[in-house]
Amino acid sequence: MAEILKCDESFDHSFFSGSSCAFGVFDGVHLGHRYLLDCAQKTAAESGGKSIALTFDIDPDEVFHPERLKKLMTNDERIGALAHSGVDAVVVLPFTKRFSASSPEEFLVNTFNGHAPAYLHVGYDFRFGARAKGTVKELSSWAEVAQTNICAHDLASADGAPITATRIRLLLADNDILEANKLLGHPYYIVGTVEQGRGEGKDFGFRTANLKMPSQLQALGAGVYGAYAYVDGVRYKAAVSVGVSPVFEDRTDATCEAHLLDFEGDLYGKPIKVEFHHFLRPMIKFDNVDELIATVMGNIAWVREYL
Repeated sequence: MAEILKCDESFDHSFFSGSSCAFGVFDGVHLGHRYLLDCAQKTAAESGGKSIALTFDIDPDEVFHPERLKKLMTNDERIGALAHSGVDAVVVLPFTKRFSASSPEEFLVNTFNGHAPAYLHVGYDFRFGARAKGTVKELSSWAEVAQTNICAHDLASADGAPITATRIRLLLADNDILEANKLLGHPYYIVGTVEQGRGEGKDFGFRTANLKMPSQLQALGAGVYGAYAYVDGVRYKAAVSVGVSPVFEDRTDATCEAHLLDFEGDLYGKPIKVEFHHFLRPMIKFDNVDELIATVMGNIAWVREYL
């Protein structure tokens, strides 16, 4: 695991000297990001410098567009994933209001403070500085003076379309979990703590673990999914309902309910990681409870046989 450093007042900016940096927000740490990080590791190995993932402590859209943001990971999960990506270090920039108001020129001065890396890897559409005015063109002009190499990459998938967090969010919202996972390079997942639910699942014959997720982490479209749930390091097959069922919309605000197959024990207060693998069906407003039970039992049977 790479060391994680905060680029604050105590940070020694000479740490950047001779390094190869991959710079971005990296929400989801998807295949496009992995390619960027791999490129940084390659040029670091060739030049003898450190490979660094350079990112922010929060997603800038948490400041500018909090009402529409649907994150693929928490900030801690994102930074942790970067630390396990193979780079030598992760440098985290505090994204303050003052920092966000910096012009592109001030942004570069504040970030590197005269110690430009040997290589700086970014996506070809990378933007920085106040109102995202800085582009790769401005980076290249700065690089001529700073004597660094700007490596702008086309982060496209096999179909030629760019791999972006926005594209993945749209796929998730449209229930296309298979394509989203393909572009992520890993199963989309959420982590939550089990809360007290309605208690009706036991009466229906299928107990569920209720996870209430912050709205900013609700990127996945409503529906029922085949998933794996991890409890205390043990993996269980799970049928998972995301979103509030029309049947119970006046009685709950739970946003994720997971039935863990063959689990015995108490889950209240326990953290659960849920990995999503298959979309089974949209939310349905059933005519009666018997229809609901029959449909859910069918979903559970599918998960048991095919997942």
